[in-house]
Amino acid sequence: MPPNLHHLIREATRLTRVGDLTGATRAIQQALGNGATPANDVIDVEAREVRDLALPGRDAVDSRLRGNDERGGNDGEGANDATARPPTPEAFIAGRFGGPDLLGRDYKLYIPPDAAHQPRPLVLMLHGCTQDPDDFARGTRMNELAREEGAFVLYPAQAQRANAQRCWNWFKHSHQARGRGEVQLLADMVRDVIASHAIDASRVYVAGLSAGGAMAANLVAAFPELFAAVGVHSGLPAGAAQDLQSGLAAMKQGPRNAGTVLAVPAIVFHGDADNVVHPANGDAVIKAASGSDALVATETGTTKGRRFTRRLHADRDGGRVRAEHWVVHGAGHAWSGGSARGSYADAIGPDASAEMLRFFREHARG
Repeated sequence: MPPNLHHLIREATRLTRVGDLTGATRAIQQALGNGATPANDVIDVEAREVRDLALPGRDAVDSRLRGNDERGGNDGEGANDATARPPTPEAFIAGRFGGPDLLGRDYKLYIPPDAAHQPRPLVLMLHGCTQDPDDFARGTRMNELAREEGAFVLYPAQAQRANAQRCWNWFKHSHQARGRGEVQLLADMVRDVIASHAIDASRVYVAGLSAGGAMAANLVAAFPELFAAVGVHSGLPAGAAQDLQSGLAAMKQGPRNAGTVLAVPAIVFHGDADNVVHPANGDAVIKAASGSDALVATETGTTKGRRFTRRLHADRDGGRVRAEHWVVHGAGHAWSGGSARGSYADAIGPDASAEMLRFFREHARG
């Protein structure tokens, strides 16, 4: 029996209570000794339990999100009556995916108001180095905008034991392909959240900043069937590096290759004064997503005192816009139009969060 048996039993009980039978089964299998860790993964993290936020009425929120009325007394009468279901409140909850083994990761999940009544979009947000989900949520203001959009937002947290600076390991070949490392872990986490909540699987997106942006590109390159579009802010193209040395070179000088072709539409933000990740990486992401250099429109403007150039790239047949490139002039390595309440956020310039949500709205898978 594993040494963390009691934790696994508690986790299985909690998952059963909230309706996640798949996760409960996985926890029971681990308790019985069947939860082996894949040998080809190089992640090394400490196991630790992360408790959910002490939100008022959390159990009731979880029950209503899954359409379960625990008030009793009517034997299910009115279960399909919309007027019998009170609106579900918004929430920002903490959780953990993968159990307390070497593949587990903490996360925060934003749940929009009234999320149980119809399938909603999901945006996976990957933070940059030294950041965490709460910091990233504050800096991007994504939860506030997702409330208006009616979208779920999932913020995985990189473990410090996996990377000392809490960077996603985008530059390692062992975290770039299906079935391996952090790309597989993140894809599995997304699928688990889709299965546990009222989410439209055709409207699942991923966005990230810096190392998170590079990992977002890796993720859609490895799992194009899972995501409808990607947003890369101050990041790098998929496959830009294979190890730390080539990763640092790509950050400083731009990628040596065009990167792996992206089979999903992409929106890219990059400051042309970024001295951490060279702006040439933004060009490379766009080229990997558009498949051509064909422009359909170029726009220039100024927002909050910051000039920008926006270029739209069509797909191969010259029809629908497939890639959108925002170059923010004079901006450094920070999320454009963000909030000073978070790190690596620039309060001036075009609102990257709002523009990404607008771009995502325009692209649904299938």
